Amino acid sequence: MNNHNFEQPDTTDDEMLPEYDFTGGDRGQHYKAYRRGHTVTIHQTDRQDIVQYFTLEDGAIMLDPDVREYFPDAETVNRALRTLISLFPKNRQVI
Repeated sequence: MNNHNFEQPDTTDDEMLPEYDFTGGDRGQHYKAYRRGHTVTIHQTDRQDIVQYFTLEDGAIMLDPDVREYFPDAETVNRALRTLISLFPKNRQVI
């Protein structure tokens, strides 16, 4: 049995550890594809792969992080949208 006793760095602050280097990274590279749906393949020891495809449920939306700060749940989103809808003219045509 491997019984290594590694000293864990203090990760209580919000700073990146020095060994993390993202200088060549492309932020948000997979963001749009993830929102469209994504596939997860589980490789099992018996060599039988399980493939699962995930998408947002019909009618579900994903809020960007900066918007989620102000609208943490469905109730607050719906309340804000209903307020906004009340400002539209009644005879407005949907584009």
